[in-house]
Amino acid sequence: MIIGKVVNRVVATRKYDEIQGYKLLIIEPYYEEDKKFFVAADTIGAGVGELVLVSFGSSVQTALTRKAPIDALVVGIVDQEPI
Repeated sequence: MIIGKVVNRVVATRKYDEIQGYKLLIIEPYYEEDKKFFVAADTIGAGVGELVLVSFGSSVQTALTRKAPIDALVVGIVDQEPI
């Protein structure tokens, strides 16, 4: 799990059926020196500019309501910037 900042949204006119309804966000890792952006699915309503907790890998499947090909999921919104 990492903390990241939402920098933008992904707009896709066509998606795989199982990821319909998931908002896709572009995330920038907050603490990593190598700022490699990645895409994460979101069901909790995070927006651009917010700090979020992102979970990766097979553990993501337990948080989803249906099986979907998602390996990064926003699982929390950070209320206060970490020190």
